[in-house]
This record gives sequence, C-alpha cells and structure tokens, in this order.
Amino acid sequence: MHNFNPQHIGSSFDDFLQEEGILEEVTAIAVKRVLAWQIAEAMKEQHLTKTVMAERMHTSRASLNRLLDEEDTSLTLTTLASAAAALGKTIRIELVSA
Repeated sequence: MHNFNPQHIGSSFDDFLQEEGILEEVTAIAVKRVLAWQIAEAMKEQHLTKTVMAERMHTSRASLNRLLDEEDTSLTLTTLASAAAALGKTIRIELVSA
C-alpha cells in the first residue's frame, strides 16, 4: 500500500514542473491570472468600461486587453502601476523564500 502524505503534494508537483523546465512559466501564468482577475473585478466594482479604464491608464484598449489576457505574461511594472493608479490602488511586489 502506498503511503499518502498530502504534506508533500505541493513540493512534488513543483519538483515535477522544475524537472520539466516549466516551473517559471507556469508560475508566471498563475500570477498573471490572479492579477488580471483582480483588475477585472476592481473594474466591475467601480463600473468601469474598458474604454474608460484605458483612458484613465493613458493607453489603448488593445493594451488593456493584453493586460486582462490571463495567458499573456508580458506585463510590465509600468503597465501594472498604471492600472493600479487608474483604479485608485497601489501595487505591492515582494520576493519571498521558496
């Protein structure tokens, strides 16, 4: 019988992703999905259309669509800061131990 230890599931999966060489890519996509969701939710709460949000960010709707695209990880800190400011929010980014 195999011993099941849920304590090691996360690290085993991370190890698997690392072995496959895709841990950083998967992590970037996960972070982008959370950020895109948070921005979209804040826009809904404030009843902001994409047009108004793009205007507040001083950018195009195409740029805003890339920001909201969960799969597009080419996000700059400038764009993220602009979106946060347009929503009356700030960003907090930190490095933590793995």
